[in-house]
Amino acid sequence: MCDPRTSILSCARENLVPLARKHLLPLAIDHLLPILKEAVNMIRGVPNDEITHMKHELESIEDAIHEADKMADAEGANPSDGTREKIKQLIEASFRIQDLIDEYIIREEQQLPDPGCAAGGSDYVKTKILRLQIAHDIQNIKSRISEIKDTSSETDHEGSSSSITNPNATLLQNLRKAPFYMKEADVVGFEKPRDKLVDWLVKGRDELTVVSVVAMGGQGKTTLARKVFESKEVVGCFEYRIWITVSQSYNIEELLRGILKDLCEQQKVNPPQMIHEMNKESLVKIVRNYLQEKRYVVVFDDVWNSSFWADIKFAMIDKQKGCRILITTRIMDVATSCRESSFVEIHELKGLDHEQSLKLFNKKAFYDLNGCCPENLVHISSKIVEKCDGLPLAIVVTGGLLCKNRNTIEWYKFNENIKPKLKKDSLINKILVLSYHDLSYNLKSCLLYFGMYPEDCKVNSERLIRQWIAEGFVKEEEGITLEEVAEGYLTELIHRSLVQVVSINIGGRAKRCRVHDLVHDMILKKIEDLSFCKNISEDGQSTSNGIVQRLLITTNSDNLMENIESSHVRSLIVLKPYTLHESVVRKITTKYRFLKVFDAELAGEIEVPEDLGSLNHLKYFSIKAFEQETELPQSIGMLENLETLDLTGASVLDFPKEICKLRKLRHFLGNLMYLVELKDGIGDMTSLQTLWKVYLNDDEEDIELIEELGKLKQLKKLGLEGVGKKHMSVLSSSINKMQQMEKLSIKSHESDEYIDLDLDLPKLQYLVLEGQLEKLPEWIEKNQNLVKLKLVSSKLPEDSMKLLKSMPNLSSISLIENAYVGETLHFQNEWFKNLKELYLENLDYLKDILIDQGALPSLKKFYIHSFPVLQLKTIPTDIQHLKKLEDLRISVVCDKFMQNLLLNGGKDHWIFKQVPFVEIKDRREL
Repeated sequence: MCDPRTSILSCARENLVPLARKHLLPLAIDHLLPILKEAVNMIRGVPNDEITHMKHELESIEDAIHEADKMADAEGANPSDGTREKIKQLIEASFRIQDLIDEYIIREEQQLPDPGCAAGGSDYVKTKILRLQIAHDIQNIKSRISEIKDTSSETDHEGSSSSITNPNATLLQNLRKAPFYMKEADVVGFEKPRDKLVDWLVKGRDELTVVSVVAMGGQGKTTLARKVFESKEVVGCFEYRIWITVSQSYNIEELLRGILKDLCEQQKVNPPQMIHEMNKESLVKIVRNYLQEKRYVVVFDDVWNSSFWADIKFAMIDKQKGCRILITTRIMDVATSCRESSFVEIHELKGLDHEQSLKLFNKKAFYDLNGCCPENLVHISSKIVEKCDGLPLAIVVTGGLLCKNRNTIEWYKFNENIKPKLKKDSLINKILVLSYHDLSYNLKSCLLYFGMYPEDCKVNSERLIRQWIAEGFVKEEEGITLEEVAEGYLTELIHRSLVQVVSINIGGRAKRCRVHDLVHDMILKKIEDLSFCKNISEDGQSTSNGIVQRLLITTNSDNLMENIESSHVRSLIVLKPYTLHESVVRKITTKYRFLKVFDAELAGEIEVPEDLGSLNHLKYFSIKAFEQETELPQSIGMLENLETLDLTGASVLDFPKEICKLRKLRHFLGNLMYLVELKDGIGDMTSLQTLWKVYLNDDEEDIELIEELGKLKQLKKLGLEGVGKKHMSVLSSSINKMQQMEKLSIKSHESDEYIDLDLDLPKLQYLVLEGQLEKLPEWIEKNQNLVKLKLVSSKLPEDSMKLLKSMPNLSSISLIENAYVGETLHFQNEWFKNLKELYLENLDYLKDILIDQGALPSLKKFYIHSFPVLQLKTIPTDIQHLKKLEDLRISVVCDKFMQNLLLNGGKDHWIFKQVPFVEIKDRREL
């Protein structure tokens, strides 16, 4: 018997679509609607029944995919054909379910017109037929899934391996309460090689010397090199210190640009214009010019190619000043290849001995017990550590995995799963795969997302978290925001040593992170197995045999995407230095209609498509367009699912008022955005958590805009510039309504214009005030949660710091551009007990810094920078009292000052002799 659904669909296609194209008259519609009655009844259950069921089905399929993937990995290098084939079939099915769910969402969000009016009749019928098609496709996919399950039901549970229990919600909640960044003890056993390498760099011949550290992956080469690079001896010996990560595939021009940018940053100057258009010869010439009169050290981390030194040596000028190159590599030929043209020292890094390995493991696995192993786990810990074969990466990942469940039986099972005498690279990969499979489904997706970034890429944590949310990896939890849930995910991956912290903020949260190159290799393998994403690169490997959901573009070519089935793409990321060409941009709104994440720099003078609003599913939109002023189309108001709008890399002059329709927008970032056109509607964007940075133009319309901002009660991060005297009262009123505020930056219209705000923000942690203050506001002292305070051009008088001395959580103070105009800055006993960072820059009137014993007991960083008008003639001798000081940097313009500070015996050298990291620069040379 013929399927009635097929008959209905056939009838609808044959009779209704042609009529719909001719704009049906009301009479015709009334006559034909009974034909659709059964179809309407069939699809009426789609919203509440079938779609909900399909979402549950999707979750079960995803679980099955990862279970099958674990089975395939357990089978070793050659899993059975059936396992991998099943995975691919399930992946294809899951992708099509996602397409159907997204298609349905699009249709349901479009309001159906009244079928009784001629104008709406055509659209009404089309929409009904499309819903019918969705229902029919759902039945087909469900049948296909049943077939897949039936063919594999007998083998679903074979070959699975035991693993530590996945983290649950309670664990993630506990992790959020833990420090976001736990300082790794990954320098165990590096004392002797560190001293050896420091001697090679600091002492010895005047000629340029290449020092190489050779060891296999996971041995700790980068950790050791970083410890040497940041040592007090090396810092004090070299005028320039540059760190460049090379990796397997490198572009010599990009490496030279990286060196040049680092040199310019150290000199506090802007890089040359058109730096991105310079060829190798031009870049070499400029780099040599910067280096020729300096003693420098350059670290080239993770070099793979033995021809690398031949590529880079012409830029490394040798003026017989004792300059050094430090190379880390896995390959001995890379180290020896430098001998043809330079002096070479080679250190082969060995693994940790058993005692060192056990110490490192215990610090990781029992971090909450101060590295003390419970008695019942001592024996099995020793056995597990022995199998890690002295490899630091294997040890910390294993410790991170096992610390979540300290059940003795589970530990013995884990030990049995690691075969003895594996090759070291196989051992690390085995441990990494086990740790990966121990993650929950959401955490697996978050980890795999690092595959969207190149090897060794330092990823901004906020950017990453917002992309995770847009992708749907982050699940809602009652009482906390999605961003907070995602932070918990990142914390979990860090604690497991699968993600490394590159830098942290003063609050202890990761600012930038990355994954070890061996973890990245594992991720790339998983990405291929699970069809997670595709890298369109210049190697020509752009074809795809199946559906692609995520695209990473690392090429400037515009013709490498023809073989991609673009209709399924959910994410499109183009990383610097690559740009997206017009041929692709033109297709985005028609070919990528399910797109959720778009993050790219546009090439040349490409404009944002006028029909951008047709991308109904877009949640994360970030563009960079440095070569032109960017215009946003009015259709942007149709992106009703948009959560992040990041325009910090573009110059946008006019913002269409339709932006106010983006009621789900949570993060709105730009470069001095003039939003007066939004004054009548921005207050309705009540989901906003971030608004950064808005420029006020000191006119009456800005006051209306400020009043509207007071309706944004979920704001956590706000940046305003151009604030004038007339704004102060209404601005105080509006900001005080933002009781979730955590980070606030206010810059006055003119540097000599007073900032006069009266605020009460109990959750405020970061505060920047740039403008004159009559006195230090008392409301700052009342804010007990304040962590960081930065004042610029404030012109505070003597003794202003007294108001802040007892704030319990204040960890960082920056006084910039005459923020303080007193002649003496006196830190008295018991003042600032928890302050960790103190930055003093361009305080022209300052003559003396006094630090009583017992003041600043927690200070770790102390920076003094100044212009030629500096009155301060000597370093404060009281620095000797700062027992926890780790980082002292002084940049001044005063001959006597510099002579007294000389690291090789100046009369004031004894004052900071105990400080591990000291950097002293004469700003006249910058």
